[in-house]
Amino acid sequence: MIEEAEARDRILAAVPAPVPEAVALEAALGRYSMEEILAGVAIPAFDNSAMDGYAVRAEDATAGAELRVTGEQPAGACAGLVLGFGEAIRIFTGAPMPEGADAVVMQEDTERDGNLVRVIEAVAEPGEFVRRRGSDLCEGQRVLSVGDRLSAQRIGLLASQGIAELTVGQLPRVAVVSTGDELVAAGRELGDGQIYDSNGIMLASMAQRLIPGGGTVRRYHARDEMSDLRSVLARALEECEVLVIAGGVSVGDRDLVRPALAESGVETGFWKVRLKPGKPFLFGQGGAGRKLVFGLPGNPVSAFVTFEVFVVPALRRWMGAREDEALPRPIRMELAEAVENPGDRPHYVRGILDWQGGRFSPTGMQQSHALNGLARADALLRLAAGESLAAGIEVSVFPVA
Repeated sequence: MIEEAEARDRILAAVPAPVPEAVALEAALGRYSMEEILAGVAIPAFDNSAMDGYAVRAEDATAGAELRVTGEQPAGACAGLVLGFGEAIRIFTGAPMPEGADAVVMQEDTERDGNLVRVIEAVAEPGEFVRRRGSDLCEGQRVLSVGDRLSAQRIGLLASQGIAELTVGQLPRVAVVSTGDELVAAGRELGDGQIYDSNGIMLASMAQRLIPGGGTVRRYHARDEMSDLRSVLARALEECEVLVIAGGVSVGDRDLVRPALAESGVETGFWKVRLKPGKPFLFGQGGAGRKLVFGLPGNPVSAFVTFEVFVVPALRRWMGAREDEALPRPIRMELAEAVENPGDRPHYVRGILDWQGGRFSPTGMQQSHALNGLARADALLRLAAGESLAAGIEVSVFPVA
């Protein structure tokens, strides 16, 4: 049995280098950049007004001053206006500053009478309500690094640079195999001793949310019979780069996944991790290109936790994420109630985040089979072996989707 950190390190070390591909900017959401991009366009690209109002010379715009309005500059093409002494030019938000103007007086701070505008009380300072060229972003400044995730905000920034296409990491094809004679597909009638297959669709959904644009995630089911399991695993390995198996990795007589994988040419890297829930976790590689194979416990909470802790970082790294982008990011929250872990393995406690109150509350039964409590959870709290935490202290928790 190995430690959690060693297991994660060994998995990430086995992930192959991302394969680059060019995609249109509008198709890049959620992907990871394979190139560094420097700004070629300053933001703002020119001095412009931050308000609707009047472009003025600050020294002219004293309280009570009356200025002659000599023109109007809307947002868009520069009208080529020049501001003289004692003059004002009507201007709108985002419009280029006229030559000679060094400040903007807000419309609310003026009174207009024909071609005259009077400044009410407010005294303009040089640079007031003016967005200076390059004040947000200068030419040559880095706007994207290798391994950055393409969020909507980053895509907006890239669009501001006129970028229509960029290089990102390819998406993996993922296969999820649920195992067990007791599993029945949704919509069918349950027999004695049978349960609906919740793990298969849950894990496939977890993979799908990580892979942008409806990338390939296939689902399979295998019975607890060696020939069927071998056949399903062979097909899944042929059709995917990442294989996730739920159930059948423990030590029971019907736990056939490990020998079936061995017969399919998969080499087990490790089996069993010092973790709760999720001890009977397997990682291996096999097939053409040394595909990644994850064997998850059959209990739903154990499957969920091990997918979050080990599979999620591997999928992100496959797509090109840097280590800090691939690993889960903790946030700090107040612990709503005391928790303890009397066991000898780290324990991931499921809970609910109260974003408004800044608190984390454990939810429902914490046993590995308790799917109802898991369904209400949106974060995990890691307790070290033997650790006890008092209510009211600040802790690090890991949000999940």
